[in-house]
Amino acid sequence: MTDAPLPKGPLPHAPRLGLADGARIPQLGFGLYKVPAADATGLAIAAIDAGYRHLDTAAFYANEAEVGEAVRQTDVARDELFVTSKVWKDDNGYDATLRAFDASMARFGIEALDLYLIHWPVPSTDRYVDTWRALVRLQADGRVRSIGVSNFHVHHVDRIVDETGVAPVVNQVELHPWLPQRELRADHAARGIRVEAWSPLARGRVLDDPTLAELAAKHGRSPAQVVLRWHVQQGVIAIPKASSPARLRENLDVFDFELDDADLAAIASLETGERTGRDPDLD
Repeated sequence: MTDAPLPKGPLPHAPRLGLADGARIPQLGFGLYKVPAADATGLAIAAIDAGYRHLDTAAFYANEAEVGEAVRQTDVARDELFVTSKVWKDDNGYDATLRAFDASMARFGIEALDLYLIHWPVPSTDRYVDTWRALVRLQADGRVRSIGVSNFHVHHVDRIVDETGVAPVVNQVELHPWLPQRELRADHAARGIRVEAWSPLARGRVLDDPTLAELAAKHGRSPAQVVLRWHVQQGVIAIPKASSPARLRENLDVFDFELDDADLAAIASLETGERTGRDPDLD
């Protein structure tokens, strides 16, 4: 946490980035991975009250119903909120994905989803192209506004585009200072695909790095805020998890300072290629 007290009341909303399909996604959101169902509604409401407008969950997280409850309870208009979910790898395949989407929406209790992603390609089962075809249909039917993928390498994206003619508007991947995904980001920038970072803080492990401690002291911020600001300045969407209202606020409070070229170079030197999760090609 920062030494200075966090501002009271709602924080400035994260800027929205345009997607290739015309939608706009808040650049910083609240990720609900490993948030217990018992805590998810309260934390999601706390996030919205703090100023978040982007909630990211998944069928695998087992808290879609609770996120939907938060969306229904808040006074913030539904069209101001951006809700993401994902089809789990066990449900890859055309018909299975359509059934999984129906089940997710029944849990959410909302009429439409803002973004639906393929959670993992799982190349060993070779069903991700059919899964993508199901997402294309869901979008055409108006049941989801935007469609994308998660944990896809460039060659996975190449294949779904080659076989369907439809490109994802978002690819959500593990991305942090140890694993900045330079080649993927360059490829996706050329195609107009937004890159979104899960585990933007490397599950908190990167925050002990002395370089980040020095930058945090320089800017009067926490190491987490420095890393999230690094994501923002690179045009990456980030969805950090938080387990308390105070940490939620800290993570969102990154829009009133800027990292300079020397700061960015220092963070670039942290690249190791280390992952905290699986390589998608090994699944």
